Amino acid sequence: MNLAAIDIGGTTIKLATWKDGKLQNNHAVDTPKDLNGFYDVLTAEINKIKQDTKIEGVAISSPGAVDQKTGIIGGSSALPYIHNFKIVDELEKRFELPVSIENDANSAALGELAAGAGKGCNSMAFFVIGTGIGGALIINQKVWHGAHLFGGEFGYMLMGTHTLSELASPVTMANHYNERTGKNLDGITVFALADQDDPVASDVRSTLIHSLAVAIYNIQHSFDPEKIVLGGGISNNPELIPLLNKEIDQIEANSDLHTLKPVIALCSLKSDANLRGAVANFEQKHQN
Repeated sequence: MNLAAIDIGGTTIKLATWKDGKLQNNHAVDTPKDLNGFYDVLTAEINKIKQDTKIEGVAISSPGAVDQKTGIIGGSSALPYIHNFKIVDELEKRFELPVSIENDANSAALGELAAGAGKGCNSMAFFVIGTGIGGALIINQKVWHGAHLFGGEFGYMLMGTHTLSELASPVTMANHYNERTGKNLDGITVFALADQDDPVASDVRSTLIHSLAVAIYNIQHSFDPEKIVLGGGISNNPELIPLLNKEIDQIEANSDLHTLKPVIALCSLKSDANLRGAVANFEQKHQN
């Protein structure tokens, strides 16, 4: 099955052709400022792909709470103009092809399941660690959306009086460091400073690692996935998994419960995860 694949972002829209079992001709365009521009740009791009390849549909990864039953993107994002109307119907009219849309975190999880760190798993939890904490749950190799499309929204989990997003985001970690030191450093720099005996950096990084480790521990013992995959910019840091495993060992050592040790992996598809997952989602929806 040949497809056009699209990953909608707030700044750029990535596109590729899915042909011969792989993504080809990957490229990006600037994200338009309004809906008419959005339609024009995507229609032109799909027409270009059609000229080169006979495609059977268009697979899209998008921000927002995507309801695949109604074809409506709910919630909110940096692109308010794509929300709260039957966008799938509108795109199908313009493309003259079947269209599927899935949430970007869910798409990334499906991508890792199909060809990345989760390949071969039937169940998986996927964390997106960025400005906040998002994610996805996979059951029987399909996304578990939940009754209200909140499946995988790990960032809302409460850790005392704070949410996981408030405690385990690298952006929040950097903000806390800067508030305490008067500096203006990013999360990557603060994370590294913790290895250089910077006491404030060590403290704020410890909060991030502990909070994320508790969340992983709890998901392992409630959902019990085969693997927990971590994505987002922090997943490029080779220290992340050793630190998390050490913290989880400490959590278990401080309790009387010694049961499951989570299997944690870093995402491997990186910038292609959403495109690959959009394809996997389309194939699931149109497999017959």
